[in-house]
Amino acid sequence: MDKIKNYFENLKGKTVSLIGFGVSHRPVADMFLSHGVSVVVHDRKSEEQLRDIIKEYEGKNIRFVLGENYLDDVSGDVVFRTPGMRPDNDIYIKAQKNGSRITSEMEEFFSLCPCRVVAVTGSDGKSTSTTLISKMLEKQGFKCYLGGNIGKPLLPEIENISTDDFAVVELSSFQLSSFAPAPFISVITNVAPNHLDWHKDMSEYIEAKKNIFRNQTSSSRLVLNFDNDITRNFSKQASARVSFFSLTNKVDNGTYLNENGDIIHSSDGKEEFVMNRKIIRIPGDHNVDNYMTAISAVWGLVSIDSIREVAETFGGVEHRMEFVREYNGVSYYNDSIATSPTRSIACLKAQDKPIVMIAGGYDKKVPYEPIAPYLANKVKILILMGKTAPKIKSALLNCSDYSPEKTRIIEVETMEDAVRAAVENSQRGDRVYLSPISASFDLYPNFEARGNHFKNIVNSL
Repeated sequence: MDKIKNYFENLKGKTVSLIGFGVSHRPVADMFLSHGVSVVVHDRKSEEQLRDIIKEYEGKNIRFVLGENYLDDVSGDVVFRTPGMRPDNDIYIKAQKNGSRITSEMEEFFSLCPCRVVAVTGSDGKSTSTTLISKMLEKQGFKCYLGGNIGKPLLPEIENISTDDFAVVELSSFQLSSFAPAPFISVITNVAPNHLDWHKDMSEYIEAKKNIFRNQTSSSRLVLNFDNDITRNFSKQASARVSFFSLTNKVDNGTYLNENGDIIHSSDGKEEFVMNRKIIRIPGDHNVDNYMTAISAVWGLVSIDSIREVAETFGGVEHRMEFVREYNGVSYYNDSIATSPTRSIACLKAQDKPIVMIAGGYDKKVPYEPIAPYLANKVKILILMGKTAPKIKSALLNCSDYSPEKTRIIEVETMEDAVRAAVENSQRGDRVYLSPISASFDLYPNFEARGNHFKNIVNSL
């Protein structure tokens, strides 16, 4: 705790600049203000847009730099980056040359955190796996702090965390592009093309993911997906003890699914039955994968009984194949977290009959050809919107499995139009999924806002 005390003592009277004032930086600002640190907020939003927030901070040692030119003069003793901007942005390079220390909420948290950290990254399945790990540890009696890309910012909690606790952190490739933490347990769910609008190429994206285990030692654990060629090969580069998980292969060290649907954990030549997949409340092979990921992560810390209790009671994360309501005999589901083809493929694989699907959004420069056969065989009506609509449509039309009789394409402009089209073209017994295959940034600030908008429209039918 002396380290944390010294951290705030050293910053007293100094200035911290925050780039962006979203959900993670507001609590960080409050934390610094409470410790006598001056705060400067740089945000693209106008004074009018942030009027109510600015009013809350009247009389406090905080200054707002807003509007189009919000990045013209970024300075301060410490500058907190926003994950949306690359760390090699000229703004940061200039500030660094002028004496600023450039960092992020997660980097500061890892440097100060007194407890064991489980860090999770991957192209798909991060949020569910992170949540499951946290739930299993909590069921065992540990106090858990859930954060990173999920939950709340963890740096403002730093003074409350004790050495016996756990922090379970979801990390994106954006966050990992600038630092290599040394978690007690690292997890990589899978690696597939994603965020290629932000990363220079696939190679840079992979290198960012590898940062999660670069600084681990032989006393750490690294959990890897055996069924993914990229992550399986990471095991050759790891210093940590590797534990695999696999849906299709028996693994000697880790968790796998056998032909009877039993989830088995294997280590040190000993195999233990954990549970049958039937007791898992949330559907789909991808969720069996998520459970095996979590089991490999918490093995030795959590009892099998605690794991089973979570499997029987956990109903899934918000925005992931989330049931919204039934209307006129049609079931509506929110899968807004499906921001890439692999996530929507997981949703489609879980279906036992063709669905009505709303898709399209912001273009992350990823290929849509891999999902085309699933759309052709698992979707009866495809409602497209957003920037990626033409690319998804083109991939489907060029797929050998596609037939206009089997999959009808409807193109719309807005979410309201999409839901209206789903209502007008679905029949009793149908399932309608918002599973966008794309990020949200063309129309929404994040996938949560998109999912909530969809739910609000459906609930007002």
